[in-house]
Amino acid sequence: MTENAASSIAWTEDGSDRTSRWQSENGAPPPRVVRIVNDSTTADVAYKMATIGEALLWRGDFNNARQLLSAMTRRVPAAKHMPDASPAERFHLHRQYQARRARVLGMLLVELDSDVRLGLGRAPDVTAAVTEALGPDAAPCVLSLRELLGMIGAHEWRRTGVFVPALDASIHPHYGVFSPVRGEYVRLVTDAPLPVTDRAFDIGTGSGVLAAVLARRGVASVVATDKDPRSVACARANIEALGYADRVEVVQTDIFPPGRAGLIVCNPPWIPTKPTSGIEHAVYDPGSRMLKSFLSRLRGHLAPNGEAWLVVSDLAELLELVTRAELLTAIDAAGLTVVGRTDTTPTHSRVTDSTDVLHEARSRETTSLWRLRAR
Repeated sequence: MTENAASSIAWTEDGSDRTSRWQSENGAPPPRVVRIVNDSTTADVAYKMATIGEALLWRGDFNNARQLLSAMTRRVPAAKHMPDASPAERFHLHRQYQARRARVLGMLLVELDSDVRLGLGRAPDVTAAVTEALGPDAAPCVLSLRELLGMIGAHEWRRTGVFVPALDASIHPHYGVFSPVRGEYVRLVTDAPLPVTDRAFDIGTGSGVLAAVLARRGVASVVATDKDPRSVACARANIEALGYADRVEVVQTDIFPPGRAGLIVCNPPWIPTKPTSGIEHAVYDPGSRMLKSFLSRLRGHLAPNGEAWLVVSDLAELLELVTRAELLTAIDAAGLTVVGRTDTTPTHSRVTDSTDVLHEARSRETTSLWRLRAR
């Protein structure tokens, strides 16, 4: 839960002043102006209110609220075509566009009562979804409908899971934890030649998928780390469900656990800019803090003749946010040498989506597993 999640939102309804706890996953401050709206509110009126910073607290039918949100979404102008912009300019302008769009669509609000329920007609039971996302003390609160729908979607992902061929089983991602739907990095770790070792670290484990792959490949002891409590809980649940709890320990810490290992695997965030929500920490890392910290401290945690696998996309290079030379310099400065590299191309839907503002870069993206050893 974000720092702003515990602040309050205030409004006037039926002549009385009301307040509730404000919940925002991305840390947005509570709106200053809140209007009560219902089934009679048109999409044009709702969109205009949202664009001038007025929040709409919904008191109508739940399904109508979803339809209103869809109608508001259609009224958001499309991202501008930027043929003369550099890749970096295009990326930053697109991030600004996404932030403005999210801000406007996030103005349609709903209220959860103390029983984690919506007092709306035809409303679904959201208790499990909200409790999984925010914990047992989540309600009462007011939050955006978009955020609530995200929790409902995450609940379904968690229930059904994502099948991982390398495990011949499913990983069940939790709310706010990156799902292993981009399977290329899992394949790289599955296929890389495994060094002779009985101990490995999985740094920034997320859902725990790579730690599970290492255990399935025969590593006797794996320590998986993450600094995010949601990721730690998610990884522990997945490791337990997969039957690897006797070989995989999940630890909440920043980067490395104590000690050394003969194999250290890290799939860090690959875009060096600020994340805007919890789940974006798996992709966005300001100044490449995690990558730099991992490399600079790596030698102190590698066992003699040990090997590290750095799994990273070159999308930031294609967007001209970093250079390959910067990565190689950081590797060299850390007293490391590259002993091998395996490349693969992503297969996710954005690679072929020509309407994506960043399509030109995404269509050329490569994900690589860099094999590193101490000099």
